[in-house]
Amino acid sequence: MIKKMFAAFIMLFLATAAYAQDEDTTTTEATTNPPTVIENYNDTTVDSTSESTTTVISPPPSAISPSINNANSDLCTVGVSGAVQTQILGISAGSTVRDMNCEKLKNAKTLYDMGMKVAAVSVMCQDPRIFTAMMNAGTPCPIDGMIGEQAKDAWNNPENESMRPDAQSRGGLNLDPETRTTVIGGAIVLGLLAVLLGG
Repeated sequence: MIKKMFAAFIMLFLATAAYAQDEDTTTTEATTNPPTVIENYNDTTVDSTSESTTTVISPPPSAISPSINNANSDLCTVGVSGAVQTQILGISAGSTVRDMNCEKLKNAKTLYDMGMKVAAVSVMCQDPRIFTAMMNAGTPCPIDGMIGEQAKDAWNNPENESMRPDAQSRGGLNLDPETRTTVIGGAIVLGLLAVLLGG
């Protein structure tokens, strides 16, 4: 196949075009004049200088957030990831965060399924919204094995003020360690972001 293509190429290269030409005979009388000589002395100089600068600005590589998959799992975690990219530096990070409300619901359901209904209600009462709703409904959350009116009196006792789940909304700032860690981590991330974008 290659030999045939090479042979065809050689034939095309060596082939010349043949044109038909009509011969026309005309007779003209010519007179000879003395030759005219034109002398042309043109000295031309062309100077050309050109400068060109090409600047190629390409975007930096992207910082891509890691994907954290927790689908189809019975774990109470949420995947969180993020990335920041500047012209110089790219940072990406990812982690899982415990979903405390999900854990509370699973624990309460497990306790209820085991027949421990008061313990299940006690777990649910750790949420300030549930605690307030139970107090407003006249069925206060259990405390130290007390239920009903005894529990209501115990919750209203000033000595137990710090144990109330709604203590934060009643004036005290009561952050659990998990929330405190989240707030500190968020502040660090925002500080790094401000430094990267500002510099």
